[in-house]
Amino acid sequence: MISEHAAAQRDLELEDLFLSIGHRFGRVELRRRMRDYVRGLLAPVARNHSWQLAEQAGHPMPDGLQHLLAGSKWEPEDIRDDLQEYVADKLGEADGVLIIDDTGFIKKGTTSAGVQHQYSGTAGRTENCQIGGAVARAWSGLYL
Repeated sequence: MISEHAAAQRDLELEDLFLSIGHRFGRVELRRRMRDYVRGLLAPVARNHSWQLAEQAGHPMPDGLQHLLAGSKWEPEDIRDDLQEYVADKLGEADGVLIIDDTGFIKKGTTSAGVQHQYSGTAGRTENCQIGGAVARAWSGLYL
């Protein structure tokens, strides 16, 4: 459990991030859905599927979040570039180290986002799986 101060700081930083990429979503409804989607992914829910993410955001149905991912117009490469610049600005301290780790999540089907037949270190072989990334920042012996 994080402290109230840490949660408030996280929320401020998320708002800063949302402001830096929000212009990539042409309509205010899409910007709101993007915020709800990201907050849902970061929330402590058991599984991150569209129904639980919608419920977490207070939406009665997942249609809006599904439209954000499958039907709306936005350029992931542009958002990636904005995000890369945002992270570089935030992590640009001399005593900081970025730690990146990827993990394979084996999947039986092929309908989840990002599932394909690929090598998974978790399985030690090529399987149907998703690859997820974890990022941590360390400096002066402290971890975020």
